[in-house]
Amino acid sequence: MNWVVWASVPVLVAVLWLYTSQLTRSFPTLQGKRILLLIAHPDDEAMFFAPTLLALTRAELRNHVKILCLSSGDADGLGETRKKELVKSGLQLGLRSADDVHIVEDKNFPDSMAVTWHPRLISNLLTAVFAPNMAALSSKEAPQTTIDAIITFDADGISSHPNHKSLYTGAHAFLKALMHRHSGWECPIKLYTLTTTSIFRKYIGILDAPATIVGAMTRRKELGSFPAPLMFVTSPVGYRTAQKAMTTAHESQMRWFRWGWISLSRYMVLNDLRKEKTL
Repeated sequence: MNWVVWASVPVLVAVLWLYTSQLTRSFPTLQGKRILLLIAHPDDEAMFFAPTLLALTRAELRNHVKILCLSSGDADGLGETRKKELVKSGLQLGLRSADDVHIVEDKNFPDSMAVTWHPRLISNLLTAVFAPNMAALSSKEAPQTTIDAIITFDADGISSHPNHKSLYTGAHAFLKALMHRHSGWECPIKLYTLTTTSIFRKYIGILDAPATIVGAMTRRKELGSFPAPLMFVTSPVGYRTAQKAMTTAHESQMRWFRWGWISLSRYMVLNDLRKEKTL
C-alpha cells in the first residue's frame, strides 16, 4: 500500500502544477503596457523573474517589456560575456528584440555584495532614460514618462543582496522625484515588487503555490489597468524554458549551487508581485 501512496505523489504534484498554472492565467494582469524589469545583474531576470517575463510577454497581452540591468556583473571579470548572456536569456524569455535589453556600465553601480547603490543616483539614471522631459514641464502639467510600470525586487531583495535591495529604494526615489512638483497629478508609473519569502518556502518550488495563492487572496485587491497583486505560475514547459535561460544562456554562471537553485527554487516556477504605494 505504501508504494501506491508514494507513486501517487508525482501525479498529485503534476495536477497541482497544471491547475495552478491555468488558474493564474485567468487572474487580472497588465495588458497593453510599457513595462520595465529593473534588475541588478545579468541572470537576475532568469533566476528570479522568469515567470513574470514569460507571462507578461505573451503576445495576446500586447505589452512591451524591457530590461534595464544596472551592472554587467563584472565582479569576476566576465562583464562582456555576461552582457551577451543577458541578451540571449531575455530573448528566450519572451522579449521582442535585443534592443529591449539595456545594461549600464557605471562605476557608481559595482557588482558587489559589500556595496549599496545610492538611491539618488539610481533615480537620476531612471529620470534621464524614462522621463527625459521632466525638467521642461511646469508643475501644472502632467508628468510624462516612456514607461507605465516598473517591476523589481522588494525591500529584502529575495537573497538580501545589497544591490538588489538598492533597486527598491532607487525606484521609490525615482517616483518620488517624478512627482515632486506634480503632486496634483497621478503618478504615471506603477511600481511592482517581487515578494521575498522564508528560506523554507524559497526551496519548495511548485509546492509553494497553494500558500502563495491563499496569501494573494487575503491581500487587498485592486482591479483596473494596474491590478494587484499579480501572480504568475509557469507551466512545466515554461519552467523548462526558464531553466534553459540559465543553462544555455548564462553558461558562465552555472556553478554547482545554481543547479540546486534552478531545480528547487519557487522563483523559477512562480512569482507574486505587490503594487507599492507611491507618493
